[in-house]
Amino acid sequence: MKVSFKTCAPVAAAAALAFGVSTSAAAQGPSELDVASTFPKNLTYLGEGGEKFADLLAEVTKGEITLNIHGDGDLVPALEVFNAVSQGSVQAGWDWIGYWGGTVPVAGLAGAMPFGPDPELFLGWMWEGGGLEILQKAYDEYNVQVLPCHLTAPESGGWFNQEINSPEDFEGLSMRISGLGGKVLNKLGASTQLIPASELYVALERGRIDATEFSLPIIDDSLGFAEIADYYYFPGWHQPASWNSFIINQDVWNQYTEEEQAQFWAACKANIVWSMGSAPEAQADTIDKFEEEEGVEVKRFPDEVLDALREASREVLEEEAANDPHFKEAYESLLAYMETAGRWQELQTLPKE
Repeated sequence: MKVSFKTCAPVAAAAALAFGVSTSAAAQGPSELDVASTFPKNLTYLGEGGEKFADLLAEVTKGEITLNIHGDGDLVPALEVFNAVSQGSVQAGWDWIGYWGGTVPVAGLAGAMPFGPDPELFLGWMWEGGGLEILQKAYDEYNVQVLPCHLTAPESGGWFNQEINSPEDFEGLSMRISGLGGKVLNKLGASTQLIPASELYVALERGRIDATEFSLPIIDDSLGFAEIADYYYFPGWHQPASWNSFIINQDVWNQYTEEEQAQFWAACKANIVWSMGSAPEAQADTIDKFEEEEGVEVKRFPDEVLDALREASREVLEEEAANDPHFKEAYESLLAYMETAGRWQELQTLPKE
């Protein structure tokens, strides 16, 4: 799905004005940054989000600061981006935050919370509810500045070559699933692993894994899963909303003036508008294509399965909170935010016809 930059440029300009950001001064930090992405170059929506952020930053700064987005593996392997940015061997990265949960546990929660908030609540918590401050405290220990710049709508539950009719069907299943969702499925007897997007088709086709999840239907379509899997399950219990971010080595970040840093933040917020606005329309048509042209069966997980996944998710989240103080702080903060803001949502929910 391609969205014209012309639709985003006014948003960037407006965001810059809202920040009180001048767009005329020459950059004091590096005028060009090499950015290692965890996604293949120009991957629909996710990789494209990094390119859009680069366009928006160039617009806000009138070309004074540019980003060179490099695809998965061009500079470093996808799952090594965080460490490379932390060590300074790469200046910056474009990522899904949850990839770094093994290094920074709270990143697993900030990337996506199983059975957690929808995009509206996750946005509110991250930007106004204290989430960003908690996440940054953890990243400070690794010399990394984080800018959450892309918010993804609810994902699918995954692609399978067998039906999932009960929790027992996960027993012995080898599945690619990212973040905390993998730990949840492990509790139900699955064997999970994290594989980057560029390797997923071959892994599923050759039987290295029995099932996989990745993202939205439009993205899964671009990766070809419908060619090699029979069943497409919903809902995406493991990622009801998820954050991608721009990360930058703090030594590099600190070279920029406050005005320049504000320009990054302005482009970041504008990119969130693009990510939330550009995702919903094409999903249903893509699902129809899977069914009508590819012969895929689109199904919902049975309630029994969702109940088991919810209970296992609660166990995983509580265990993670007990093991890491940043995770605990974020988890308690997010639960409190969901309870408070969620009441407002419940009161405003209209009945279905």
